Amino acid sequence: MICYCCGSSYLKAYDVLWKELIDEWRISPYEVEYINKQQGLHCIDCKSNLRSMSLAKAIMRCFSYTGFFKDFVKQKEIQNLQILEINEAGSLTNFLVEIPGHTLKVYPEIDMMNMNIANMNFDLVIHSDVLEHIKHPIRGLSECYRVLKPGGYCAFTIPMIVDRLTIYREGMPASYHGSQENQPDFVVHTEYGCDAWKHVIQAGFTECRLFSVEYPSAQALVAVK
Repeated sequence: MICYCCGSSYLKAYDVLWKELIDEWRISPYEVEYINKQQGLHCIDCKSNLRSMSLAKAIMRCFSYTGFFKDFVKQKEIQNLQILEINEAGSLTNFLVEIPGHTLKVYPEIDMMNMNIANMNFDLVIHSDVLEHIKHPIRGLSECYRVLKPGGYCAFTIPMIVDRLTIYREGMPASYHGSQENQPDFVVHTEYGCDAWKHVIQAGFTECRLFSVEYPSAQALVAVK
């Protein structure tokens, strides 16, 4: 395959999961394999992993663009968009900064459950592997809905175990994604499964689109206002 972000065919893979997380997440060897691919298969040239590629593909499809993300952000229509990126969306930040209306807000500067942003301010909201760390994810998505203009998109990724239902970790031992050092910002509140779309609808959106790259490794969701 080639990188959807820059077009390079130079990809490399490495494992990102560790034994403690595998045990806490209760995932099978098959699931370990595709999650390692989702997070660890990356472009040598632009550093995008498969997760970022799936998000880039989803965003481009929303605007009927066929090509690479590095060229997509330079299109006149896209240059005129108002875009909110919540935390760094993997490697996509490096491309999104080329859009004049791009705004990056990083925790704790922004609280996704209570964003200090005016209603209907953005055409596109982007976040990647953030929602599982939000204590009340439906509230977080409802805030994305609020700040979007009518017809706007909220494009995001979450670590999704495709053959199980969503699990809330309240009352369970703390589990952390992203670091073996158990940093508080990486604590997981929700383990997402194939019913993740329900949170989109419960947050007020009436449409949820699913985009896949190298199934079952990488899925991206787009909530449409």
